[in-house]
Amino acid sequence: MLVAEILKSKGDAVFSIAPDTTVAQACAELDTRRVGALIVCDGDRVAGVFSERDVVKAVAAQGPGALDRPVSDYMSADVVFAKPGETVAILMGRMTDRRIRHLPVLRDSRLAGVISIGDVVKCQIAEATQEAESLRTYISAG
Repeated sequence: MLVAEILKSKGDAVFSIAPDTTVAQACAELDTRRVGALIVCDGDRVAGVFSERDVVKAVAAQGPGALDRPVSDYMSADVVFAKPGETVAILMGRMTDRRIRHLPVLRDSRLAGVISIGDVVKCQIAEATQEAESLRTYISAG
């Protein structure tokens, strides 16, 4: 399955914040949106990804004072992207190798969505279920 197909089924909603958003505000947004990461955008440019892991690192390093700091201090600025034509297998490898759980998707240099590890796992389960059902049907027909 391709990234474009996943986005078509899950939608292309992207929850983003500005680099000067405080960690406390970002935590509230993560909770409200019920997501594990937010895309940090500086205008139309993706500046980073701010995730639950970044919150933990910030508080571990700076204590409660980190909550008043901007997300730009703690976000992952080395953003790894996905492309609409890439396969789930490619994403799985990239996510595993880089130990990341969220990939912003770029289409024509513009943010087109976000793929999470949960989306990838859900896709893999659906494909395995489909394959098993096809095999059952084939065996039953024979």
